Amino acid sequence: MRRAGILNRHLAGALAELGHGDLVLVCDAGMPIPRGPRVVDLAFRAGVPSFAEVLDGLLAELVVEGATAAKETRRANPAAAALLDGRLPALRLVPHERLKRLSGGARLVVRTGEASPYANVLLRCGVFF
Repeated sequence: MRRAGILNRHLAGALAELGHGDLVLVCDAGMPIPRGPRVVDLAFRAGVPSFAEVLDGLLAELVVEGATAAKETRRANPAAAALLDGRLPALRLVPHERLKRLSGGARLVVRTGEASPYANVLLRCGVFF
């Protein structure tokens, strides 16, 4: 039994398999999930767990060297944009349609229960050394 950190066994195991350069899509409940990547669906009810809770938990466990989000987030969801700006200083913005295409290359998709628009980010794993 783990004492702290991510307790969900499916998510903890998936994170342990990631390597340098692997992509992880953290998405809201409405984001289309591409075929291919491993999916850990944490959604329970609308808003639970939130995008912020899941992102913070993942950032505490992962080394992230880059991130990509939809540029539409700034206009349509200022709270999510502020969260991403505060947590991911090297955030790259692309059109939402491009983000959906890029997510096809993800190794892992973590679906949250977030019910607000454009609460999605593609994280690129780094190394701790």
